[in-house]
Order: sequence, then C-alpha cells, then structure tokens
Amino acid sequence: MRRGFLSSYFSGIGIKRLSAVEVNPGASNQHEFNGVAALRSIFGAHRQQNIPARFIYLDDDDTNVISEDTHVTWYDARENHPKRSEYRLYYRSSEVYEKADENDLLIIGKRPDAPLLIIIVHAETAIERKILWLFGIPADEVRNRFATYHIEEELDKQVTYPVRLVLEEIGIDAVEADEVYLEQILRRFGDRFPPTREFSEFTRSTLRNVSAADDPDAALVAWMEQEEKLFRALERHLVETRIRQGFEDVDAFIRFSLSVHNRRKSRAGLALENHIEQIFKEQGIYYSRGARTENRAKPDFLFPGIEFYRDPHFPSASLTMLGVKSTCKDRWRQVLSEAERIREKHLLTLEPGISKAQTMEMQAHHLQLVVPSPIHSTYETDQRAWLYDVADFLALVRERQLKI
Repeated sequence: MRRGFLSSYFSGIGIKRLSAVEVNPGASNQHEFNGVAALRSIFGAHRQQNIPARFIYLDDDDTNVISEDTHVTWYDARENHPKRSEYRLYYRSSEVYEKADENDLLIIGKRPDAPLLIIIVHAETAIERKILWLFGIPADEVRNRFATYHIEEELDKQVTYPVRLVLEEIGIDAVEADEVYLEQILRRFGDRFPPTREFSEFTRSTLRNVSAADDPDAALVAWMEQEEKLFRALERHLVETRIRQGFEDVDAFIRFSLSVHNRRKSRAGLALENHIEQIFKEQGIYYSRGARTENRAKPDFLFPGIEFYRDPHFPSASLTMLGVKSTCKDRWRQVLSEAERIREKHLLTLEPGISKAQTMEMQAHHLQLVVPSPIHSTYETDQRAWLYDVADFLALVRERQLKI
C-alpha cells in the first residue's frame, strides 16, 4: 500500500460480467457468485469468514444509484474433504443485487481496513467506462468468469484529480486534507468558512511554482486539487469543533450534516469559476462574469464582455459564451438557453469519461465541451479528437478578441 496511490484504497479486485443464471431469480436462488474460486488469491484459503461488505449499484441515472451495508460469507463448501476445496462467496438478499441485469459489470474489491466493496455497474454506461479506466482494465478483456488483480502489483496508479473524481462516484472520499497550512488558514480567516473567492486566492498563493501562463490546463487542475485539500483541512477542524459542542436533537444533527454536504458541492463549482477566471486574467482575456442576458439568464462567462453582447452592431460570430460546471451530468442542457445571440456554446467541466451518447447529443445541440488536458485520458479516443482543452479555448477567444 502506497499513500496517494490506488493501493491505498484497494488491495485487490475480482471483476467479471454477470451471467443470466446469476441475475435470474427463476433460474437460481443460490445467492452466490459463480466462479469465485479465482478469488482465493485475494481472500485466501481460510476457514469460514463473515466479512462486512457494502453493495453499490451504479448507473448514469443518479436516481437509480443505491447502496446497502451488509455481510458476505467466504467459505469452503468442502472444508472437511481431505483433497478437494470448493470456495464460495455467499450474500444475503439485497435490493442492490435485485437491480442487476445480465452482462452488468461486477467488481468485488478488497480494501485495507474497510468493508468489502461489491459494485454492480449497469452495462454500456459512462460510469462503467470510468471504473474500467480507474483500474486500467480494457472492456474487451472482461468475461463472465472472474479475473483477479492485486492492485499494488498490477494496477496501481497515483490518485490524481480524475482518479479521485471516479473514486468519489463509488463512495470513496480520496481527498487527503492538507494540515500543513491549517494554522496559516486559521490565522488568516479565523474559525469560519471564508468567502470562496478569498479562499481560492489563498490556495493559489500556496502554489507559487504553478503558472497559468505556461500551462493553463495543468494550473487549473493543480489549483483545484490544492483547494480541495486545504478546504477539507479547514472543514475537518470546524466540523470536529461543532461535533464536540453536541446537538440538541437528531434533526439538528441532520441539518448540520446536510449543510456540510451542500457546502462541499457549491464551493467546488465556485472554486472552479474562480480559478478559470484567474487564468483569463493572466492570459489577458477580456470577459464578463455572471452578467445577465435575455430572460434574466446569467452565463458564467461572456467574451469579450457584456457590453459587446448588448451592442446589436457587434457581430455575433465574435461573441463567445462559457458555462462552468465541476460535474455536469444532465445539467449541461442548462447552458443551452443562456446567451441567445451565441449559437455555438462552450462548457468547461472536470467530469471524467462522459459517455459517447452524451457528447454526441452535445454536438447536436452545438455545445463544445472543454475539459482540462489531464482528464482527456478518461475519454474514448474519438471523443478526444473533438474535445477542447483549456489552451484550445483560450486560443479561440484570443483570436476573436484580436478582431475587436
């Protein structure tokens, strides 16, 4: 296990496609996966073990995603036989498993000092591609029999920003709070969450060797990674302080928990806007942020500025709009109704591995996706040819700016 690598979160995995007999309750009520003998290299040849486990069902539609904490049993059905072994993995009835279909992806992940993670992923989805990318396993190598991998020996990779985003989708928080700057943060901001713009500025000040002028794509990802680490350090400090104070009732605790969760999501989007805005400043790009257009819409960024957009004599072909969403899911359609004068719109996101179906629909709606270059590897080869990175987008707006 290496800190900051995938082996910090998984020691080994078994992976396969589910067969018809495994998902058809009319064909089998065995509550056991087929071919688990291959998992001996991960679980060992021990006597019966009851293992804490979390089942997760994943689909591109977030409303279908469910999880359940339970136990599974690893045992040798022929333990008393002098020469034969027949290892099985028994699981209880599960709402998660009831959603499974033939050919869905099954991953059984053994984790250091954590419950077993049993992930069922709906076949031919974007999240399936992301998980296969996470573990470095080509889709055409996955069969309906278990293949096993020891992460540190075969599939280990550094937990970069796109890796962390995929880990989050399977319920693993891979942000390591950076406590080094906590004292400096508290000295500057006190025991409170400062405005996001101020915190983003502070974040950039801690990475003086990062240059948006030299490599805007790498700078954007580095700033976002650093802000997550620093924010989590402050969050941990403030949340622990609040927990020590206690809560008057369960409802108060739930409200506090929801506020923590919502703050994380909202700050991520604002931080991304703050850091891309800094890149525009360092690159000498003219822009307006959050200016209103038709029907009280507020595009995140307009180029070269709102005054040009409102000038009916300024050519529409020289206008550019950029929406910004840390993750977009189906929310990318929201930007289509913003800035009616601009037909070809742009959307910057950090979301890895968006499906082909989604990017084809974006193209049909004249929406160009902008993704920092370190995240391009999570997309399929033909998608990458279409994607813009941050440098590509800057070149476009700079060219149009020169015509003013």
